[in-house]
Amino acid sequence: MTDVYDAATRSRTMAAVKGRDTSPELRLRRAMHSKGLRHRVDVRALPGRPDLVYPRFRAAVFVHGCFWHRHPGCPRATTPATRTDYWLPKFERTRERDARALAELKALGWRAAVIWECALTPRQTPATAETLAAWLATESPALELP
Repeated sequence: MTDVYDAATRSRTMAAVKGRDTSPELRLRRAMHSKGLRHRVDVRALPGRPDLVYPRFRAAVFVHGCFWHRHPGCPRATTPATRTDYWLPKFERTRERDARALAELKALGWRAAVIWECALTPRQTPATAETLAAWLATESPALELP
C-alpha cells in the first residue's frame, strides 16, 4: 500500500513530531513542580538527554512515548502495516539507544526512571507523580512506570 500523502506533506507531518515538551512530559513536569520538586529540562550533557533531571537526587527521568519506544504489552505500541522493513529496524535502534543511555547514566553514577506515556494520562498523572516523588527520596537505582 502506498502512502496517502505526497512526500512533502509526509515530511512536514513527521517534522512536526515533537522531541520535547510533549503533553505527557508537560503533565509530569507540572505535577512534580506542584509537589515542590524542582528539575532541569532537556539536559544535553547527560547521556540520552533525559526529559527531567533532579541534580539534588542525582536522578534522570525519561518520558517515553509508547509507540516510538515500543512499550511492551501496550496497545499504543502498534506497528504500522506498511513499510515494516523501515519501521522495525527504526524501532530496534530506538530501543538500543535507550538501553545504551540508561547504562551510560548508571556508569556515571546517576539513577534513572522511565515513565511511559500511558502512565501519564490526566487521570493517572497524580499517582505517577507521587510514585516518582517517593522514588526520588529513596536510594533505589531504577524505576519504570507502569
